[in-house]
Parts: sequence; C-alpha cells; structure tokens
Amino acid sequence: MYKRQQKDCQAVMDQALPYLKQRIAATKPGEKQAIVFDIDNTTLETDFGFSYPQPANKPVLEAARYAQEHGVALFFVTARPDIIYSFTEYNLKQTGYRVSGLYVRNFIDLFKNVAEYKTAQRVDIEKKGYTIIANIGNSATDLSGGHAEKTYKLPDYDGQLS
Repeated sequence: MYKRQQKDCQAVMDQALPYLKQRIAATKPGEKQAIVFDIDNTTLETDFGFSYPQPANKPVLEAARYAQEHGVALFFVTARPDIIYSFTEYNLKQTGYRVSGLYVRNFIDLFKNVAEYKTAQRVDIEKKGYTIIANIGNSATDLSGGHAEKTYKLPDYDGQLS
C-alpha cells in the first residue's frame, strides 16, 4: 500500500505545485500567504511503520519546501491532542518543515466535531492576517468548512489511513 500511497500523493501534489507557484508569484503587496496542512498521512507518514521522528511524506514536503522558500507560512492543524505538541513540532521541524503555527486539540477540543475544530483554526489563522492559499489533507474533515482558496485531498483509501 505504501508505494500506491506515494504514487497517489505525488499525483495530487503534481496538481498542487503548479497552482502554488502561480499563486505565490501573484502575491499582492502586503499579503501574508499561508498553507494549512494536516499531519497524519499528509505531512508525515504515520501509518507505514513506527519510528520517531516519523518520516516526511516526500511529495508533500517538496511542495512545502517550495512554499517556505518563497515566504509562505506553513500552519499545521491536527486532531492530535496537545499532550504531544512538543513531539509533533519537533518531528515536523526535523523532517524539513518550517512551522509557523501548530494547532493541536486541548482537552475541551477533544469533544468537538473534528471538521468544525479544524475550520475554527483556519479562521484563527485568517484573523492573524494570513491568506490561506491552499489547504492540504487526507480526510474530508481536514478540508471542509472553507477558509482556503484551494483544497487538495490526498488519499485515505476510504478511511484506511488515519
């Protein structure tokens, strides 16, 4: 399944990268651009063996690197609990992501609908003055609710990947 997932992720990112290049080149004066990413099986490979730090999902990292090299802020919105915030942030940084912001769920958030929680975090990013040019995730809950110019859905194989 891993090879298939990497091939399928590459196909999605092959669509995303040209858009990102075009949109980043069209940055308006004073505009602060951001991309929002999910973590599990989006930016990190979490369902393909266990190691720490978990490896980056290479097709996604390639697009993220392009964006961060061109001044785009990278925000990570995950359903992971805040108890593993520092481990998650360390993992992202160790694998090559520049973390402009990491949103994890606190105890109260654990009882909220995941899609609504993630939408609220994107609203918060916009309130900080960012234009979210893309939102990338492998689950419908990562992408629903708007607050991004474009969304890119990576495979989850009918929920087989977290």
